[in-house]
Formats: sequence, C-alpha cells, structure tokens
Amino acid sequence: MENHIHPAVFKISRQLRIERLNQKPKLIWFTGLSGSGKSTLANAVEVQLFEAGYSTYLLDGDNIRTGLNKDLGFSKEDRVENIRRIAEVAKLMMDAGLIVVSAFISPFRVERQLIAELVGAENFLEVYVDCPLEVCEERDVKGLYKKARAGVIKNFTGIDSPYEAPISPAVHIHSDKEDLKISVKKVIGVISAAIGH
Repeated sequence: MENHIHPAVFKISRQLRIERLNQKPKLIWFTGLSGSGKSTLANAVEVQLFEAGYSTYLLDGDNIRTGLNKDLGFSKEDRVENIRRIAEVAKLMMDAGLIVVSAFISPFRVERQLIAELVGAENFLEVYVDCPLEVCEERDVKGLYKKARAGVIKNFTGIDSPYEAPISPAVHIHSDKEDLKISVKKVIGVISAAIGH
C-alpha cells in the first residue's frame, strides 16, 4: 500500500453493527452458467431472508455492470477485476452487518477462492447453480448464447471461455431438475445453520 494512504479507524465497529442488527454477516455467492437460474434463486432466497427479519442486500451481475463496473469488458482480466470489485463491495456491506446475496457467473475457481479469502472463508457460502449447457442454451433468456455462437460475443462462458465448477460448494443445486421452492429451502437451510438461527 502506498505510504500516503491511511485507512480511517471508525468509532462504530463491525461488531457494534452486528450487535445492533442481531445477525452474523455472510456472503452467499451463487455461481453458475448464464441462464442456470442464479438470479431467480438468489432473488427468492433474499426475499425469504428479508421476510424472516434479516437485513440483506442483493448484488447481481447485470446491475453491477451498468454502474460500478461499466468500464470493464469481458476479457479474462476484466472478468477477474469485475469479481474483485464486487468482493470488495460485499466486504464493505458485511462490515455494515448485512447478509449479502450475490449472483455472478464467476467462472474461475481461483477468483472464487480469492473472494472467500477476502471476506473470510467462514463467512463465504458458495451455492453452485448447476444446469447443463444445453438447457441454459434452450432457455437463453437474454439471447446471449445465440450471439456467442454467431461470434458476436467473444469470451462467453460455456462457449469459448471455460466454466470451472465448484469442487465442494456449500450447496449444490440442480436447477434443471429441482423445483425453485425446494432449491430455496435447501439454500435457506444451509444459511440458517451458518448464522445460528
């Protein structure tokens, strides 16, 4: 760090915020191919947490790329930087005492490992939303696979850029086989165990 940068020390600590909110901050990280159902599941999980009285915030790929990360492209380097910035934002939100729910393709294991290290492995819950590529392509809600196949979009995960599936996620969802309600229940069960409620 540059020697002229001196991060401030605040009077209101993370611990005080945790006590005020009466919850343990966690980062719930949904990863999977485009069209796998990450955002749908993340939204449903956040709604359930919020309705149960938790203070939450949802970070989602397209929303971040239209604001905070609109200067980034889709090269491997830009994608890693995209995720790094998101992890830093999530960490700040966790310092505020929030349970952060995030939905990003985040295709590389090494970057997901870096996120876990940044926020603390004990605070990071990885949810793998597993869906076969052919099913994601059939869904193709945003028309991205069609563009990737036509060569209009380069470095598209699953087509000309790899997706590295999690080896031991906290939750493994098969979104092509499971009902959304069942998937939500599975994720909420793991979160509840992690936050002690």
